[in-house]
Amino acid sequence: MSRTSRSTRRRLLALIGATALALTACSTEGDTEGSSGEADEGEASGDPVPVGVITSTSGLLSSYGQQFTEGFEAGIDFATDGTGEVDGRPLDITFHDDATDPAQANTLATDLIGEGYQIITGPVSSGVAVQLAPVAEQNDVLYISGAAATDAITGINDNTFRSGRQTYQDVATAEAMLGDVEGSRVVVFAQDYEFGQDNVAAVTSVLGDEGGAEVIPILSPVDTSDFTPFARQAVDADPDLIFVAWAGETTNAMWQTLAQQGVFDNTTVVTGLAERASFDDFGPAATQIDFLSHYFDTSTETDANQHLVETLDADGIAADIFHNDGFVAAQMVVQAVAEGGGDDVSSMIESLEGWTFTGPKGEQTIRPEDHALIQPMFQARLVEEGEEILPELVDTLDVEQLAPPAAEGSPATDSERITHDDDDRPAGTDFGPCRGTRAQIGRPGFQRRRSRDRQRRHP
Repeated sequence: MSRTSRSTRRRLLALIGATALALTACSTEGDTEGSSGEADEGEASGDPVPVGVITSTSGLLSSYGQQFTEGFEAGIDFATDGTGEVDGRPLDITFHDDATDPAQANTLATDLIGEGYQIITGPVSSGVAVQLAPVAEQNDVLYISGAAATDAITGINDNTFRSGRQTYQDVATAEAMLGDVEGSRVVVFAQDYEFGQDNVAAVTSVLGDEGGAEVIPILSPVDTSDFTPFARQAVDADPDLIFVAWAGETTNAMWQTLAQQGVFDNTTVVTGLAERASFDDFGPAATQIDFLSHYFDTSTETDANQHLVETLDADGIAADIFHNDGFVAAQMVVQAVAEGGGDDVSSMIESLEGWTFTGPKGEQTIRPEDHALIQPMFQARLVEEGEEILPELVDTLDVEQLAPPAAEGSPATDSERITHDDDDRPAGTDFGPCRGTRAQIGRPGFQRRRSRDRQRRHP
């Protein structure tokens, strides 16, 4: 398969002389916001560090990939004080379109690794993200998954990190918002692929097993265009709560169908606050929904968030949900190169384990034992301001309350892996097998397998 959008260079290295921008990007919150090293001003003196960004700029999740890319560029600018360099070494960043296709992503990653890339980041699809993790481990490269929310990424191997939140944190946020759900009937309304399946498993674990609710999954194939029978199932289940987990271009049609079938008339509906383009999709129900939120532009006032919002605004772009994940991935890349040298993968991994830093959404920590990203989450609502519908912060939830458990044990064997029926994939888009296992999905944040041939800094 040919590589698409090969070696698309961004303007990262053209910012060396941007003194004013560097001043606004200087950290006032300590070393946790990024490091550009101590190289003299002027031209870079060291060898470039190649960084491959593999993400979806076409396909089902193309808007997410675009946000990740824009956020990543802003994050590199912030973390390197506008130079695009770390310790005098320019970051040679190339962007590649995986078309939301795991097979294409695999080919891209393999090609990049063959060319000497030791840092890969970017996937926004859970199907893509879990496919690249074993590639990173087998070839011993640093891999930072992007906006993909699947719990299976956390702890999957030593080489894999994540820059966004995971499904468990979404559901834990919902639990904190809802309070006591014992004896309630909870419908999980989702798509039948990794993201939806993870949500069913997490809701079952958090609200069902721990909270005492009866959990009823309703999963529709991702290529469905008629949501009426699934909406009727939700109504007929007579739930006290409907937890909606949805992504992609069918969001508008899904919400319209739920409203047409009277879902909002007799039950509470909770969902994640998605990208800005989806706000109008809720229609008149927008103000009736309780939202958990990963990120929105007015959720925090950190220096990192200010830089992200202002940088995007200068290009006529409003900061959105997955801009944060790209920005954080960039901060992690700079930290790995600054502290790990850029060439020694083991040192780069160790430099990220246990690292605490301030990103756009606040203080975050990479848990050393399984690489879970411990981070704040938000409760929000949508409000009408003139002709616009905008998010408003209701509460910021405690990071420790939302932390996924680091379970004992190791991943299940390959023979226990779950796969999808091919009929559940949209035409032209191969989400691939669900690389998580029943043990992993049922226990988000499982303890990662340890490499026998690498000495760990954190036991």
